[in-house]
Amino acid sequence: MPERMRFIDMTGKGGPEVLAATEGPVPTPGAGEVLIRVTAAGVNRPDLLQRSGSYPPPPGASPVLGLEVSGTVAALGEGATGWHVGDELCALTPGGGYAEYAVAPASHCLPLPKGLSLVDAAALPETFFTVWTNVFDRGRLTAGESFLVHGGTSGIGTTAIQLAKAFGARVFATAGSPEKCAVCRDLGADVAIDYRAEDFAAVVKDKTEGKGVDVILDMVGGSYIEKNLRSLAVEGRLVQIAFLQGSKVTLDLVHLMMRRQTITGSTLRPRSVADKAAMAKALRDRVWPLIEAKTVRPVIDRTFPLAEAVEAHRLMETSQHIGKIVLVVN
Repeated sequence: MPERMRFIDMTGKGGPEVLAATEGPVPTPGAGEVLIRVTAAGVNRPDLLQRSGSYPPPPGASPVLGLEVSGTVAALGEGATGWHVGDELCALTPGGGYAEYAVAPASHCLPLPKGLSLVDAAALPETFFTVWTNVFDRGRLTAGESFLVHGGTSGIGTTAIQLAKAFGARVFATAGSPEKCAVCRDLGADVAIDYRAEDFAAVVKDKTEGKGVDVILDMVGGSYIEKNLRSLAVEGRLVQIAFLQGSKVTLDLVHLMMRRQTITGSTLRPRSVADKAAMAKALRDRVWPLIEAKTVRPVIDRTFPLAEAVEAHRLMETSQHIGKIVLVVN
């Protein structure tokens, strides 16, 4: 086991240029944790927020960016069970993924799905944990219901479309161009809406004959919030997971009252170890078989070497990518 490793450090708070490759000590797994020799690490919007200084890591978490990795088990902390040195896996991490080695709770690790490469598997944890807990736990989406996801070609969007469709929902998605709408349809969306050319609320009203959709997953916020409520059915659920257009709005809540709607939301990173372990078990039991059957798959736009994390962040900031961006470490 080496004593030192390469990782991506932040030289300050700001744009992608604050990221720099450097060296430091290999982390030591704590009780119940595994040390992972990282093959690849996913790049996610929260990484950009942390880099800018608006999303600090929780107490005790690594300050190094990176919330998901794939690789092989290098060592086990005291009491870590279910894994052996050399096992291939992917994991949700509390931080530290942009590195040659990272630690994660053993209960937040999932086996490499059969037929998937380790690089592909790095695109799974953050989006699949997020979609599962928000769409199916908080949103309570069930077969036969209708579902709308905004940002259908984002990492979250491509995952949400596939999972909602696989579990029997009628799927609506918004995207920013005809080409991106075509991708949404290829992934299983029944209705894809170009939000630059169409009013999504009007399209939803038309396509549902005025009923509205049962669940909406939104990361836009701002002006979308009121339009989301107008697009929800009676007993509909709006699940908020981010605010690209801002979190402060003035709302007329008459739709919520008259149609008995619910607004909920969550952030994944601060959730407890036990909460995330329950999500991991649900994914292993109910979603991993879909991945191995090729019913659901990770969508990766581009990979970059670890040392090119700056370019990976620049690409994500353009929003031109489709699916996930992944850093290849080893």
